[in-house]
Amino acid sequence: MNNHEAIGFIDSGVGGLTVVKEALRQLPNERLIYLGDTARCPYGPRPAEQVVQFTWEMTNFLLEKNIKMLVIACNTATAVALEEIKAQLKIPVVGVILPGTRAALKATKNNRIGVIGTAGTIKSNAYEDALKGKAPNTFVSSLACPKFVPIVESNEYHSSVAKKIVSETLNPLQLKKLDTLILGCTHYPLLRPLIQNVMGNEVNLIDSGAETVSEVSMLLDYFDIANSPQHKNEPNEFYTTGSAKMFQAIANNWLDMETITVEQIRLASFKG
Repeated sequence: MNNHEAIGFIDSGVGGLTVVKEALRQLPNERLIYLGDTARCPYGPRPAEQVVQFTWEMTNFLLEKNIKMLVIACNTATAVALEEIKAQLKIPVVGVILPGTRAALKATKNNRIGVIGTAGTIKSNAYEDALKGKAPNTFVSSLACPKFVPIVESNEYHSSVAKKIVSETLNPLQLKKLDTLILGCTHYPLLRPLIQNVMGNEVNLIDSGAETVSEVSMLLDYFDIANSPQHKNEPNEFYTTGSAKMFQAIANNWLDMETITVEQIRLASFKG
């Protein structure tokens, strides 16, 4: 395997850019290729079988780019497709759920952990199963937040509407005496200031995507496939199935980079 091959990132939309942001910070020598399926976002309300199909379509697109590692930077896709894809690929495949649960268990002091995510992620019980699998006595309160992803995808996460929706949605969690809350969707860190304001500064917010990059870094070393500074000649690549203009606006703002170019693509079997 060539060490200067890229790491591939896939997500249902722009949310995985929160993972890319951390990867740019922790892994500056690596080349990154990102694909966001914004045309079919959100994945949360979709049937699991459809999410698996879409995840495979994105995976196959990136495999044609000869990636050396795949990061499923989408909680819903991780919950339903990770094990199948990991079993069939010869390259390392990383999801976002286990790193998030490990960080939450490390952070909590009272063993009362909240999880917010899409309807699909919450329905799968993936976080709760992982948390209780490691620490059976942990109290877990899960809450689906279906309105959060559309706010981010429409680039309205700074708006007063976003503030109102976040406050109303998270209200049930305020009575649970949580000291740790897992942001179980990679879109949610873009709403982090609003979420923190509602939950209070005493609640630890766990960014599963950011925790995932630490695992990626470890695996690069373990498999001896980390890039070296002199070999990063090619630029990072960004693809979307939706509006390249909207994607680029969010990416430029969130990643604080002016030179991002985004290409719109169509995936195999894509029917809109």
